[in-house]
This record gives sequence, C-alpha cells and structure tokens, in this order.
Amino acid sequence: MNLPGRVTIESLFRLDQSKIYRAERLEKFPWLEHGFGTRLSANWPPESLATAKQIHSDQVLLVAEPGSFGPGDALICAKPGVSVAIRTADCLPVVIVDSRTRAVAAVHAGWRGVVASIVPKAMDAMQREFGSRAEDLEFAIGPGIGPCCFEVGPEVAVQFEVFFPERSDLGGRTKVDLPETITRQLRRNGVTASQISSSGLCTCCNPELFESYRRDREQAGRMVAVAGIRA
Repeated sequence: MNLPGRVTIESLFRLDQSKIYRAERLEKFPWLEHGFGTRLSANWPPESLATAKQIHSDQVLLVAEPGSFGPGDALICAKPGVSVAIRTADCLPVVIVDSRTRAVAAVHAGWRGVVASIVPKAMDAMQREFGSRAEDLEFAIGPGIGPCCFEVGPEVAVQFEVFFPERSDLGGRTKVDLPETITRQLRRNGVTASQISSSGLCTCCNPELFESYRRDREQAGRMVAVAGIRA
C-alpha cells in the first residue's frame, strides 16, 4: 500500500539458508553478529543473549552482560561477546549499529513505542553512553506488520498526526505505516535515507515465514532479532 508522502528506503535484506533474514548493509562489518529470525529459523538465536522484559515502552536499557533485564524495549551494548535480542510477532524489530564505536542496539518497536519515539531514543542513548554520532549509524528495520495490514481505530490513528501532517484521514479508522513513521523520526534526527534499510516484509501477510499476533492471536509464537559484537 502506498500511503501519501512515503519515503522510499532501500530494502537490501536476504534470507539465508538457516531462514534468518540478514540486512546486507550490515554484513560488511566482520565484527558484527546480527539477524532477524523467522518461524523457520534453524540454530537461532545464538548464545550469550541479553534480553528485556518488553512492555511496549520507550525505555532503553544499557547492558554489558548476558541475562534478562528490564522492564524496557530497547537494549544498547558495546561489550564484545554479548548480543542484545528482542522478541516480536508483528511489532518491528530494529537493529542499530555504530560503525565507528562498534556499539549496537536492538529495539522492540510496537505502535506505542513508535509513537513514543523508541528508536530515536535508543539512538540518543547510544550517543550519550558510547559517543555515537548520527552519521556513523546504520539502521535495519526488520519484518513486522506492514501498512497493508496495520489498520487501527481513530484513537490510535490520531496519535500519528504529528508524523503525517499531510494526511487528513487519521481522525478515523485507517491504515498506518510504522516503518515509514520510524524513518521520518530518524530523518528528523540527522539520519539520511541511505543509512536506513527496511525489509518491506509484512509478518501478517506471510504465514509461512512469520509469526503474527494480529493474524493468530494467542496462538502466535515469537521471533528473535539479534545484534552483537563478536568476541
């Protein structure tokens, strides 16, 4: 679905033999472990994970060892040998990589987190904790519910008016583009379109590959997205 004002972001994702999606722009970093799991992923996720008690918030957690942390919905790390991981089933998994400082983040971005700017806040935390600079960051937005399927009521849609001032239909039931919302937020924070890769894959539309809470409700499993610094 082409919604008004949508910015075109290059999709450069590939599905490997283990049925894990890789962002091709991130594969240029030999020190980086990353991937977006599917319902068919083999030998995934890796070990030594730091995870969060996800609550659909804007809370960012600084971690330096494996374990369960939280509550929160984004984890940032610059410790070799530790991978940050989040679980999704329609919400967007976002990986952030600092090519200069070798810091990483994994973000769980549901609509509440997106409205609360969870991805820019994770970027801000990386700048504060690791000295990251906007121009050194790469963003990969993995598979999640797309604008084709994310239909919401007016009580949700109206919260996106600040991000889509050109749209006149956000006072009623309509469809919302979460990846585009994140893209606009990042571009307002000094990130260029060339730094953002979006998979363009809808979890709700593709039952053979993806878990989807909207499609399967309580029967849905969870997929794991990971970013880490190899030891």
